[in-house]
Amino acid sequence: MALSVQKRREKQKAELRSELVDAAHKLVQEEGYEGLTIRKLAKRVGYAPMSVYSYFADKQDILFALAEDAFETLARRIEEHPADDPVEALRAVMTEYAAFGLGNPNEYRTVFMTEKTRLPEGRSYEDMEEGNPAMKVLIKRVEACVAAGKLKGDPRAIATMLWTVGHGTISLLITFPFYPFGDPQAYVKRMCDFMLASLSAQDIPPLTDTPINC
Repeated sequence: MALSVQKRREKQKAELRSELVDAAHKLVQEEGYEGLTIRKLAKRVGYAPMSVYSYFADKQDILFALAEDAFETLARRIEEHPADDPVEALRAVMTEYAAFGLGNPNEYRTVFMTEKTRLPEGRSYEDMEEGNPAMKVLIKRVEACVAAGKLKGDPRAIATMLWTVGHGTISLLITFPFYPFGDPQAYVKRMCDFMLASLSAQDIPPLTDTPINC
């Protein structure tokens, strides 16, 4: 009986947290980073601000929750575009990442372009990695390219370099829309082709001397 009550409470808590994350997404989409406050979030879901603090210690904790949710959404979108050719499968990751960012500029700025000065309380880097299915998909597809002889080197290093260039490209397209990049999608494709060609011409060493488990 007690276990049943505990499970019901845990379910209710998970549902409320999900409701708060959904509301935070909408606030960010409508008002950007500045519009995301504990008070506004509480008002949107009809709860007292102190109730929100029982789920998120501060705004940065909400940002981490939004990031994890965004990575799950992005991973689902990527998985909808499999390909027999490992390079094309990898290209699909970059294409979907760009489409997500350009299609949700306010959310991209808030989730991916605000400084994260610390890990969430009680969470380790390994925990955060486990909660990032999009990076897992990216590394997996890089590994397939390495296995097929299309790329050489450390998969994590290659994946990180691709993410770095992809993020830089999307960030510039969002923050400098007046710059003559040409068609945004065409520019994304050009940068992706450039990076893949560059990576395929060299053997990429690990980023650090300390191995990191994927």
